[in-house]
Amino acid sequence: MTPPRVVAEPIGGGPLARAAVEGRTPTGWYAPRPVGAAAWRAHAEHVRGEVRENWLDALAPAFNASGAAARRLESVAQGRGVVVTTGQQPGLFGGPGYTWLKALSARALADRIEQATGIPAAPVFWAATDDADFAEASWTAVAFDAEVRRLRIERIGFDGQVMAAQPLGDVSRQFADLAAAAGSAPHLEILEHARRAYHTEATVGGAYVELMRSLLEPMGIAVLDAWHPAVRDAARPTLVEALRRAAVVDEGVSLRSVAIERAGFRAHPARVPKLSLVFRVSSNGVKERVPLSQAGDVAVQPQLVLSPNVLLRPVVERAILPTIGYFGGPGEVAYFAQVGAVAEALGVAAPLVLPRWSATIVEPVIDRMLGRLGMTFDDIKPPHQAERRVGDRAMPPFIRDTLEALRTDVDARLNALRDHADGAALVNASAIEGARHQLKFRVDRLERRYRTATLKGQTAAMHDLGSVRAALMPEGQRQERVLNPLPLIARHGEALLDHLRAGAAAHAAHAAQLLGGA
Repeated sequence: MTPPRVVAEPIGGGPLARAAVEGRTPTGWYAPRPVGAAAWRAHAEHVRGEVRENWLDALAPAFNASGAAARRLESVAQGRGVVVTTGQQPGLFGGPGYTWLKALSARALADRIEQATGIPAAPVFWAATDDADFAEASWTAVAFDAEVRRLRIERIGFDGQVMAAQPLGDVSRQFADLAAAAGSAPHLEILEHARRAYHTEATVGGAYVELMRSLLEPMGIAVLDAWHPAVRDAARPTLVEALRRAAVVDEGVSLRSVAIERAGFRAHPARVPKLSLVFRVSSNGVKERVPLSQAGDVAVQPQLVLSPNVLLRPVVERAILPTIGYFGGPGEVAYFAQVGAVAEALGVAAPLVLPRWSATIVEPVIDRMLGRLGMTFDDIKPPHQAERRVGDRAMPPFIRDTLEALRTDVDARLNALRDHADGAALVNASAIEGARHQLKFRVDRLERRYRTATLKGQTAAMHDLGSVRAALMPEGQRQERVLNPLPLIARHGEALLDHLRAGAAAHAAHAAQLLGGA
């Protein structure tokens, strides 16, 4: 069976993310990225000297790692090594494809760091089960032929409740759709992992952790459950310090946000006045931001459960793990500009962010459809352009040529009127140009009507185009941002995973500028 193509793409994102990736942001917004093996070795030496030696003993219950992942963590702990991290909040059945691309990016860089520096390194996936965004956690999407179908679950628990406490309920109908999207695939065992993890007694966060461990641990990627008591205990000193210095941290975020806006970018997430970066969590798992006015009092209440917000989480991670770098998506790369200000206000080193790998998987059947359409992947990205090409190709040559001749004739005759001395004296140039615009607009509208009529007869081509869009640009977005990858992996197995691992390795080497040997 022919394996799919994996097409690497620029990470994209907004102007701030692109500027950060290209190194065009002001000095001090981001931790500098090491260049070359010697610089990465020096960075690793600094990082591992900041974290307590028994960090793995404290966090082992939250990893609950086994197999290759456990061995790799133990090697790092015993050799005073480092970890490369990434993470994601829970998504139904593992969420969209970029979750995998993040994890594989971290694994690839850990491999490269270890090879280039001789310092043990391991990949860690931070499962953000302390997140309370149910709207984001409640869905995934699959492609059925030309249809993109969103699979959703309903909320059973409380609004604002962490996903580790949010009940999952019965997802058998959603799982049936996930399995149907895979078809009669030869590697359905990967779906069995999802079926076992997403049982009726699970929570949204618990099911996610179980699934990610079953998928990532065999590749040596350890999964940390962020809501585990061991993580909360390890994070507490940093959270208490963030409360004690809440006013200083808030001022730092405010000044950095102003600097970001003045530089022509957008600060996201936006600063929320009068609120700290720490949540207090009730006994049922509902989160509430601690007001600045109460931060000092909350800091001295040891019975309260605390949790970091998105700007504080990377600082917490760097405090409890020997993190040499974090692979983030475009949104994360952008908000790390503010994370640096948080770290500075707390008097700690700013975490290093690296852009994750971005890629689209093109299955052989989709490649054949592109061939029949006479198009490439890039041709179907702009809205409506591909439909126009199908219509233009199917339009009878006489109609196409006649419409083009009509446009040429309009230009020629109006130019003659404009250039004729008597005509210029009778009618000014703006009137002639206005007529040109109106006449050509009517010709364009006539062409669109012909094209629309022609497309009605192109059922096979339009079906192919619909299937291609659903597979590669679902809902007009990148495949990695919408589609669940499990049906793809079920169809192509290790052949696809090998391509993904190879692509991630090339990306990690480039992102870290570790293209040579040690």
